[in-house]
Amino acid sequence: MQLTAPPPGRAADAPPRRRPGRVRMLISVLVLLLPLLPLLAGCGTRLPDGAFAARATPAPGAGSPASDTGVSATEIRIGIVTSLTSPVGSEVFSGPRYGAQAFFQALNDRGGLHGRTVRLVTCDDGGSGIGNQDCVHRLIDQAHVLAFVSGSVLDYAGAPYVSGKGVPDVGGQPIGTAYDRWPHLYGIYGSAAPRDGRAVGWNGTLYQSTEVFRFFKQRLGAGSAAVVAYNQADSARYAGQLKAGLEAEGYRVLLQTVDFALPNFQAVAAAVRADGSQLLFDAMDSRGNAALCRALDEAGVAVAAKVTTVQNWSESVRTDYASSPNCRNALWATSSSLNYEDEQYPAVHDFRAAMARYFPDRAGQLSAWELEGWAGAQWLTDALDSCGAAPARACVEAFLDRAEPYDAHGLILPASFVPRPPPSGPTRACLNVARWQDSAGGGPGGWVTQVPAMTTDCFEVPQLPYRP
Repeated sequence: MQLTAPPPGRAADAPPRRRPGRVRMLISVLVLLLPLLPLLAGCGTRLPDGAFAARATPAPGAGSPASDTGVSATEIRIGIVTSLTSPVGSEVFSGPRYGAQAFFQALNDRGGLHGRTVRLVTCDDGGSGIGNQDCVHRLIDQAHVLAFVSGSVLDYAGAPYVSGKGVPDVGGQPIGTAYDRWPHLYGIYGSAAPRDGRAVGWNGTLYQSTEVFRFFKQRLGAGSAAVVAYNQADSARYAGQLKAGLEAEGYRVLLQTVDFALPNFQAVAAAVRADGSQLLFDAMDSRGNAALCRALDEAGVAVAAKVTTVQNWSESVRTDYASSPNCRNALWATSSSLNYEDEQYPAVHDFRAAMARYFPDRAGQLSAWELEGWAGAQWLTDALDSCGAAPARACVEAFLDRAEPYDAHGLILPASFVPRPPPSGPTRACLNVARWQDSAGGGPGGWVTQVPAMTTDCFEVPQLPYRP
């Protein structure tokens, strides 16, 4: 584990809507990574001895007086925990951290927040539960951060401690179920669950909505889909949920299972051809997806859409699918945030300008998760700004708990944390959709938005209960 404090840098009125593919985004990352959990269990701490060296005392009278833990006369200390050095690679979880870092560097370059610099303290938990607990203890007990922001971790084992200490955690990626269970945790997509710490969701039940499947049924006239999974319990469970959602929308579903160690994707390609499947969904990792696409291209099998989720909405598909250009051009992604390519939106333009300035070497790794990390930082900053010159945890949470949904200056679908009863019928759900096209941008290729506006691309869809 590594803990660093990077150089200081900056940070509509609509009814709340279900996040598109909320369950798919939550579960799919776990499904892709759970086969590696035995490797992660042995990760230890690699915290440098000087990580918590005493800081210089600010000059008397500088800035505003301290108002809460993590707040001094000249700075506000914020923590970010990321599973950066896990065995699955440094890019899987890193996006939100880069987006948040760029936001706060830009904020600080403009003078900070009410005269204070926002100082980020980052911690790499190594992708293990033990490492995560170590990170949150060190950030809370020793670094004394005011809040967490834009976290992206494989195993949020430290969530009970964060919640028990009343530390706001804002804009994290809901990779597990922590953001639908614990108070003081505020995921980037919002939550209508009680979040009382006793059970996930509503007495252990969560709900998946079907707007993604409805969109492709209406947009492409699709009526058949293939779902590909590993012969691994979590992958099979997620594939079963995909199948249930598709069938609820009237699709004919072909379910294909491959061996995790020796997958026969050529057989899958043949089955998809024989079935005439129009859409292709999966419960696999990026390695499996790339291999499946190669098999499809080699067999000359085309689908109307190879549907992926927000964590794969990235520039890296250009190289990840270099050997399967036909399948790459069939990639569609869904999300509840704006396309990071759409610079006509001021907030997206600001994000890209900051990334180009502070992280120019990441031009080939720009991603939807980086944009959502920026949105999480914007959310926390607006909450802090509402406190005026006296930022405090209670004031931040009052902003987060308000009834008015929040959209991060238009970057995300309006989200809130007002508890509601469990869904009992169809719910209005909206989504953003993009498609990869090699011809985009005059040749370099990129993600091209497929809907006029994500706030109006909405459907009345059923909510299907499941127990995680």
